[in-house]
Order: sequence, then structure tokens, then C-alpha cells
Amino acid sequence: METVNKVASTGTPELPDILRLLAELYPHNPVLHQLYVWENLVYSFLIIGVLLVITFFATRKMTLIPHKFQNAIEAVVEAIDNFICGIMGPKGRKYTPFIGTLFLYILLMNLSGLIPFIKSSTTSWSTTLALALIVFVYVQYTALKEQGFLGYMYHMAGSPKGGMAWSVILPVFLFCLHVLAEFIRPLSLSLRLRSVMSGDETLLAVMAGFGFKGFLLLFLNNIMAVLTAVIQALVFSLLTTIYFVLALAHDE
Repeated sequence: METVNKVASTGTPELPDILRLLAELYPHNPVLHQLYVWENLVYSFLIIGVLLVITFFATRKMTLIPHKFQNAIEAVVEAIDNFICGIMGPKGRKYTPFIGTLFLYILLMNLSGLIPFIKSSTTSWSTTLALALIVFVYVQYTALKEQGFLGYMYHMAGSPKGGMAWSVILPVFLFCLHVLAEFIRPLSLSLRLRSVMSGDETLLAVMAGFGFKGFLLLFLNNIMAVLTAVIQALVFSLLTTIYFVLALAHDE
């Protein structure tokens, strides 16, 4: 009953997922109950497993003349690399593994919500906030590593020169503004993704509640949901790339 009450307390329509259904079917099973409580984490690890399997089969027998699957994966990697380097320049290539993995991970999590009885983990703020905090920490680490502590502080102050440096007030104001912006970014980045994906799932649940009469609307909305999943993964990755650019020295 506790699990059922947890579902009811959300107050918004939800598409049924396998962990929720099993927890409701066997309410006194502690294992199923815990799996349902941690369902967002479970589905997140499921996507990690899918990515590992794809990577394994794509790189298992790599050849000079790639087979179809290897060729498809290489095309995706090349497209992501061109996207990142197009924004950051040639030096952006060393950030391609991180941003590219982030894009594919979020994309698959977004799309997983369209599979019957599977829930998208990106509908939960705990998941999107964790991703945003990882981006925040890595961006700050990279900035400190590339510029050093004093160099990064100078950059945060707007790289003041001449009379601007002697004014003191303006550099301090810019420094405080940049620090505030850095801490706001994880919040806005995580809420944007979570809100859009959660709203999309709620809309799908409402459409599904219409039964056969809402089939056409549900079909059309599923097409829009696919586009939304791709766009939101792209937006998250694009903003991450821009955060790297803003945190590094201007010549990069």
C-alpha cells in the first residue's frame, strides 16, 4: 500500500512502467519495493548498459573498411566531434568524449520513455541535477587546470586591464556576477531538461487515457516526443559546450 500511495501522491498522470507494476502487484516484496523506490537510478543504469553493449559490438572487430554498424557509429561520433569543434575550435576535440557521451546518454534516456513499460529517468530532477552537477564540476576543474587558480580568478573578473583594473569596483562586480552565474547554471540546466521531459511524459499519459479515440493524437504526440528527446539532448550538450568556452580563456 505504501508504494501505491507513493504513486497516487504525485498528483499527475504517469505512464505505467514495469517496476511500478511489479511493486503494485507484489506490495509486500521488499526487493521490488526498493527497486521501485530507486527506479530512476535503475533505468539510468539500464541505459548505461545499453551504451556499453553498443560500444562493445561497435569496437569488437574494427576494420580499415568498416562494416555497416561500425560505419554508423563512426558517423555519429564524427558528427558530434564536428559539432563540438565547430563551437570550440580544434582544441575542443579533447572534450568530445565527455560531451559526446553526455549527449548519447541523455538522448537514450529521453527516448527510453517512449518504450512501453520503461520510464525515462530524465523526468526526475534527481537525475538531471546529477548530470548538471557533473558538468559544473568538470567545467570548473578544466578551467582551473588550464588557467591556474589566479588565472581563472582573473578571467572571472573580466580580465581587467588599464583603467578598468584600477577601478576595482567593476572587476569585483564582474567577478561576483560570474560566480553567481556559474552556480545558477546547474539549476537552470537541470530544471530545463527535467521540466520538458516530465511535461512530455504527462501529456503522453493523458493522451493514452483517451483510449482508442485518442490514438491519432497519441501517435502524433509520439513523433513530437522523439523530436523533443533529440532537441533536449542537443540543447543540454550545446549549453555544456558553451560553458566550457565561457570558463576557458578567450583565446580558446
